[in-house]
Amino acid sequence: MDIVQHIWMGVLAVFQGPPTAAWLPIPIALVMVAAGFVTGVAVGATPGLAGPMAMAVSLPILISVFGYEPDALLPVLGFLIGVMKGATIGGAVPAILFNTPGTPDASLTTFDGHPMTKKGEATKALRIAHFSSVSGDTFSDIVLFICAPFLAVLVEAYLDLPEKTALILLSMSFIAAVVGKSVAKGLLAAGLGMLAAYVGTGEEFYPRLTGDVPALAQGFPTVVAVLGVLILGEVFKTIEDLMREKARTGAIARQDLSGGDGLSWAEVKRCLPFIRNSAVIGTMIGALPGVGSTLAATLGYASGRKMQQRRGGAKFGTGAPEGVAATEAANSAVSGSNLIPVLSLGIPGNAAAVFLILAMDSIGGFNPGPAVFRVPSDGFNSEMIIAFGIFTTMAFANILNWIIGGRIMRMMAIMARIPSQILLPSVLLVTLLGIYAQETSFTSLWMAIGFGVLGYLMRKLGISVLPFVIAFILAGTLENTARQAFSASGGDPYFLFDSPISISFIALTVVIIVMTARRKAEVA
Repeated sequence: MDIVQHIWMGVLAVFQGPPTAAWLPIPIALVMVAAGFVTGVAVGATPGLAGPMAMAVSLPILISVFGYEPDALLPVLGFLIGVMKGATIGGAVPAILFNTPGTPDASLTTFDGHPMTKKGEATKALRIAHFSSVSGDTFSDIVLFICAPFLAVLVEAYLDLPEKTALILLSMSFIAAVVGKSVAKGLLAAGLGMLAAYVGTGEEFYPRLTGDVPALAQGFPTVVAVLGVLILGEVFKTIEDLMREKARTGAIARQDLSGGDGLSWAEVKRCLPFIRNSAVIGTMIGALPGVGSTLAATLGYASGRKMQQRRGGAKFGTGAPEGVAATEAANSAVSGSNLIPVLSLGIPGNAAAVFLILAMDSIGGFNPGPAVFRVPSDGFNSEMIIAFGIFTTMAFANILNWIIGGRIMRMMAIMARIPSQILLPSVLLVTLLGIYAQETSFTSLWMAIGFGVLGYLMRKLGISVLPFVIAFILAGTLENTARQAFSASGGDPYFLFDSPISISFIALTVVIIVMTARRKAEVA
């Protein structure tokens, strides 16, 4: 079976999959993508929430509903992908209307979006944000569809076990180095993540690193560690911030969105060069593990400002539509390309990708990595079919975004008014319920709270939690690959230095750590 047949079967797996219900004969995967997209826009439009948080809360619930059968994979992933894409455009709503970014990467949207609102151009700003966001997202997805299979084929053809081990080390070190303000703290977070992952696990005949505690014999469940550090830790820290400093209050005037401030074709044409440049920047940033959409938005905005200075248009920061376009195209272009390392290498690059991999690991039947896009000599590759099914759900989410995304954005403006005092306890409760629904153990709840305290302390000390989470997820793959490479080399302890490619990866790891540390020290 050739690759074209695999692509077609992936499309059919979505559009001819199990129906939602007898009374609703629509494929369940499409319904879940639509539901996730609407949820994501609502979450993104709510300050204090973010796409990864909604993905974290919904994942245990989705698994408890759909189970662990292979048929559950595309509906669950479809919902999570919908949330990821919807949250990206939703974050622009409060940034434009209320000068309060719904997500961190939308903070730069406030610079020009809110001044446009003050000038009575709220609808125009929202439409520019939507058009730019969906354009950048679509471009990024096209790059994903082309590059992920190509990169996977290259990795499968040229990288053996030592090279793959060195590549994982390079990826983890890169994330640890670039995330946060300190390389040392990033490496510490990654080390803690690996330490937690190795508790009670491995190929030994006895549990390791358990301290003779029976509850740790099976190790820490992935969902417990990830949700605890990422979500519970954030909730604990935010609650403390609210208690220390009284939340800002005051009546926010409702914006009039009924005016005739639509978006003309001439204005679209003026924004297209900014959208193009920012889409390329965001796609390139998204393909790098650990960098994130906030940096993409920053670089996109900076690039757009330089272009605007040359053109002599409205100054950025004063309500320039081009500023909104540059920012939103850049941060949205990350959402597609950040799956390139996920699908081709099995390496999550940001928090959203973490939960996609977590869903794949929890349900089973799909192991992201180079083997996903291997064309068998006979028969078919079921993982390749699922991969193209994932591409199909992403394309469908983009179509929804083009058709109804802008309207949903304007409808979700009310979400920005929900106070944090209501949101945070709700998120805490739902997260704990989701963990219990999946693990069915009170011990898991106590573990999750413990990881939540760890996440809280890391934030207090200025230590990024993303390297911890990425290292926790990759630790098992790293150990297995290193063990296999060690055995294949005949027990050579220097197996990482037997290949020019692996030596290059190790050297690049050292260079990245040293150069990033020097740069951050100079900035400090």
